[in-house]
Amino acid sequence: MDNSENKERYFNWEDILNEIRKNIGQIVLFGISGLVVVLLIMLFFITPKYTATTDILVSQKINNDAMQWNAQQTDLQAINTYKDVLKKNIILEPALKELQKKDHYQGNINSLSKDISVSNQVNSLVISINAKAKSPVIAADMANTVSEVFKRKITKMMHINNVTIVSSATPNDKPVSPNLKKGAIIGLLAGLLIGIVKVILMLGLDNTVKSEKYLSDDLGLVNLGVVYHMNFNDKDYGVAKVIARNRMSSENDNEQSKRV
Repeated sequence: MDNSENKERYFNWEDILNEIRKNIGQIVLFGISGLVVVLLIMLFFITPKYTATTDILVSQKINNDAMQWNAQQTDLQAINTYKDVLKKNIILEPALKELQKKDHYQGNINSLSKDISVSNQVNSLVISINAKAKSPVIAADMANTVSEVFKRKITKMMHINNVTIVSSATPNDKPVSPNLKKGAIIGLLAGLLIGIVKVILMLGLDNTVKSEKYLSDDLGLVNLGVVYHMNFNDKDYGVAKVIARNRMSSENDNEQSKRV
């Protein structure tokens, strides 16, 4: 039987669980350390991001009630077109110039496009323009500026006569990232996992024999007896005390016989 097979049979789940129980304090310490490290990184090395949203309503003014329903269906079908136009350079370039002048925005067209997202609910004519930035004020200005530029441009591009800003973006001081709660949980779990892996690795590298069963069943050795560690300075060492006293008595008898 080779060594790898022996180790595989000896290294079982019971050993792992026992080792984890013995080192539970160390594992918990790893978990707390992981939590603290992640929180420190998120607080001091990751720049927080803020979001703001502007809602706009795009529709056609129809005075004829009979044509109102058809106009509304046409507007719903055109929503995807409006959303696509909002992300095009024809809207973003003028918005970028205004942001650079007003807020000293340091980004370019690509970064502005990444920081702006557009969404809407099903069967709704309201379009939400969401902006993300390192400052809550800049995030609000980004959403409002893009919506204002869109309002000016779309009326000429598609002859839409009714674009209404339903709600303007306002600065929100609560950051959306990093998520401290989520990061703390991830750091804690990662630390606990590292602690458990360390304990298992140390168990795998430990070559000491921990049971008689391993010697007899896995290695096929015969148990001839057990040798205990005996401390002769201890008063309670049982039979060892008798053996030691008999040995000393025998040595004294030999010395006396030699003198005679």
